Amino acid sequence: MKIRIPSRLVSGDTIAITAPSSGVPAHLHPRLDLAISALRDKGFRVVEGRCLRHQHKNKSADEHQRAAELMQFLCDPDVKAVMPPWGGELAMELLELIDFNKLNDIEPKWFSGFSDLSTLHLPLTTLCGWATLHGPNLMELGARELDKTTSFVWKILECERGSTVTQYASEKFQVEANQWGTETDAGFNLTQPTKWKRLDGQSESVTFHGRLIGGCLDTIARLAGTEYGDIASFKKQHSGDGVILYFENVEMAPCELTRALYSLRLQGWFKTLSGIMIGRSAGPNVGDENQHNYLDALRSALGDVNIPVLYDVDIGHMPPQMSLVNGAMAWVTFSDNGGLVKQQL
Repeated sequence: MKIRIPSRLVSGDTIAITAPSSGVPAHLHPRLDLAISALRDKGFRVVEGRCLRHQHKNKSADEHQRAAELMQFLCDPDVKAVMPPWGGELAMELLELIDFNKLNDIEPKWFSGFSDLSTLHLPLTTLCGWATLHGPNLMELGARELDKTTSFVWKILECERGSTVTQYASEKFQVEANQWGTETDAGFNLTQPTKWKRLDGQSESVTFHGRLIGGCLDTIARLAGTEYGDIASFKKQHSGDGVILYFENVEMAPCELTRALYSLRLQGWFKTLSGIMIGRSAGPNVGDENQHNYLDALRSALGDVNIPVLYDVDIGHMPPQMSLVNGAMAWVTFSDNGGLVKQQL
């Protein structure tokens, strides 16, 4: 299936905001308002959905309402991008209610964000050929000042199609939770030095290329073996270009992470790839050297694959993170001095 890159966003375009997973509770509405104001300051028109400013039982509304509103915005020719506020936990309830066949027949538009939104990113790309943007969520764009890595999302969304864009590893990352409830316009508190690593422990430079596909492992691992997570077909369709798989872990402890990775391994996800990028893990780890830890989990499932495997990359729930376009051709370079990702849009 041919990958279709949505049109670039320009001033005057309409951006729709709906929450297909978790809604925004009242105490965080001020942060949401700042994020929406940031869109308007850039010249965009903003349409709010009804499934947005409410949260009950871990979701913005029931699954039928969320699916209907998402489909409405994805199919509306006047809407040029759909930007949920963030992810959540229950986007999987929508998959059987979304008409992916219909979406396959219409012009793509940008669908951006990360976390539970990966549940939707993956089939939009693999079933419909839509390039989707795994990167900062809308709520993160409400900061009074964006760091360089986070702000790169606009470079992706606003550049001319056919362009090649290059983004570099961040200098530092954040380990603490966001403080939006008490400091509404706060950016990230970037305190820890960023250091991409090779799983084989080597420091020599390495470069690999292919079409990007991936997301939050906590959810995409649950799609494996279903029509919504058919990575085998995606790899076959793009075998001439190569495929780069990327993912990050948000909640799984080392043993659960190992089980998730082995499930993908047994289903062939790690075969015939050009390379793998793994984001910084936000999941719990162990300090006891006699227990199976995070690095043990990666080495157990991926230590013998004959391709480059990078970890602690700028992807996921320990910000900042790069903006990666599912379906786009990418060239990844690792060196002892840092790393970069070049994408062709």
